[in-house]
Amino acid sequence: MAFVGKLGSMSRREAAHLVREHGGTVAEKPGPEVALVVVGEEELALPEAEGVEQWFDDQARQAAEEGGLRIVTETELWQQLGLVDQTHEVRRLYTPAMLADLLGVPVSVIRRWHRRGLIVPVREVRRLPYFDFQEVATARRLSELLAAGVSPEQIEKKLAALARFVPGVRRPLAQLSVIVEGKEILLRQGEGLIEPGGQLRFDFEAGEEVATERVPPPAEVLPRDRAELAALSAAPEQMCRLAAELEEEGQLAAAVDVYRAVMAAAGPTAEICFHLAELLYRLQDLTAARERYYMAIELDEDYVEARANLGCVLAELGDEDLAIAAFEGALAYHPDYADVYYHQARLLDEQGRREEAADYWQTFLRLAPDSPWAEEARARLGE
Repeated sequence: MAFVGKLGSMSRREAAHLVREHGGTVAEKPGPEVALVVVGEEELALPEAEGVEQWFDDQARQAAEEGGLRIVTETELWQQLGLVDQTHEVRRLYTPAMLADLLGVPVSVIRRWHRRGLIVPVREVRRLPYFDFQEVATARRLSELLAAGVSPEQIEKKLAALARFVPGVRRPLAQLSVIVEGKEILLRQGEGLIEPGGQLRFDFEAGEEVATERVPPPAEVLPRDRAELAALSAAPEQMCRLAAELEEEGQLAAAVDVYRAVMAAAGPTAEICFHLAELLYRLQDLTAARERYYMAIELDEDYVEARANLGCVLAELGDEDLAIAAFEGALAYHPDYADVYYHQARLLDEQGRREEAADYWQTFLRLAPDSPWAEEARARLGE
């Protein structure tokens, strides 16, 4: 067999070793002796990826048409080997912080996509979401649209408009054959492409002007002025939605006020304290953020992401011993939290405790060998 394209779950070396353990032989590229080709899904999930046609020459295409060459996806291979259903470990999982760093977007953007249901974690450990490589591909498309100048609100409106053409599909970007072309999101249907406004496009080239989509306004518009806000004091869930919208619009200070109003009206919760701490951190009020992280942990000792973020804030404030204790607390509740091993290793390195740091770097690499921070870990161990 042979692999083509970039694998989303592991390196090619790891995959080849896994195949050999199951009695297979791996060739460097498709050839006459190859009976099975596995297509890596990190690129397969992006229909606009370049180079896909170059994976197979004419001889390989003919062999596939005649049935002499079988082509499967990466996930299909792992399913046939009985690995995907048994454990998630065959697929690399990313925390919000890792995913944000991988795509070059703020963590707050990842949280927004998660909150809106645009990306869905494969599992959660003590409130900490983990995303697999398929969700990474979806997030990459979203980040491409952001880079092209499309606002988060426009992305969501375009996706909602496309979803109207396929009833029952909640996440068109992940579930349908969707093409990202510059600032446009197009749904492949039959031989054509559908624009968000409903127009069918049969022939197009990059840079072609696209009709502006006609998306109806949202059915419910949340109030903004303080008088109306006061009337919402008995509806904490709606106020939290307002706070999230204000945050998404960049009105961080206003979002902080709304979250504080929610707690005044209905009492604090761990989740609200966590969101408030993140906003305060973004506003550079580290002392206030520290106290809110503390409060989130007091309300829910299992909130491991609050423990990890508390450690980072304490380190920035110069309270290194307290930061180390916070990281150890996070690991006590979630021993496989790779982000914490990374932060702890960096902190120990800065304190000159290289031998202790090395243990954390090694554990981090074992847990997250494909993390965007893995090269730094290898470099530190090399030093």
